[in-house]
Amino acid sequence: MIYLVEDDKSNRELVLYTLRATGFEAVGFERGEELWQALEESLPSLILLDIMLPGEDGLSILKKLRSSSKTSRIPVIMLTAKGSEYDKVIGLDCGADDYIPKPFGMMELVSRIRAVLRRAQPQKIVEYRHGDLYVNATNHTVRVGGEPVNLTLKEFDLLCYLLECEGCVLTRDAILNRVWGYEFDGETRTVDVHIRTLRQKLGDCGQYIETIRGVGYKIGGTP
Repeated sequence: MIYLVEDDKSNRELVLYTLRATGFEAVGFERGEELWQALEESLPSLILLDIMLPGEDGLSILKKLRSSSKTSRIPVIMLTAKGSEYDKVIGLDCGADDYIPKPFGMMELVSRIRAVLRRAQPQKIVEYRHGDLYVNATNHTVRVGGEPVNLTLKEFDLLCYLLECEGCVLTRDAILNRVWGYEFDGETRTVDVHIRTLRQKLGDCGQYIETIRGVGYKIGGTP
């Protein structure tokens, strides 16, 4: 559900028509007080908020939304006739997720809404555990026995690939393609060098990375 706060009736009806025609549920309000009443009943997935409103203006509404634990995480896109850089900065600094000056195209509006909604989705946490080794692929953290380990980006990507395919033997070419990309023209020795430094940094957990002679590497089964 999308809530739209827009005092101009023709603009409000056009935006609501476009949203509904593109698969969104949408409700429109003329004033801020109508929005507050609706928020008491249910919370939307996103709010489209005009700045120039009768009574309480859009920036004041935005500040209240961000100051309340109930509404602070609702994505807000500002819709306004004010198009100066200063006004845009003020809106974003107050907590807006995006800012679209009028006039704007309806398809651009729909595209920006979808982009904001994608960013607002909870990020899936990807974790790996193998003995004393813990890796959080989402926030790029590595721990050995509870202690943090600093890896380079390639070392981290290499470790995640090995853990993702735990128990499977990965050839050097497969590792090169996945970690360095298909356009990488280096030698397979690059993999060996990174495996060696990775083992050193992992300390006792470095032994989890097994060398399969003549083929490649793997992280074995239960340690």
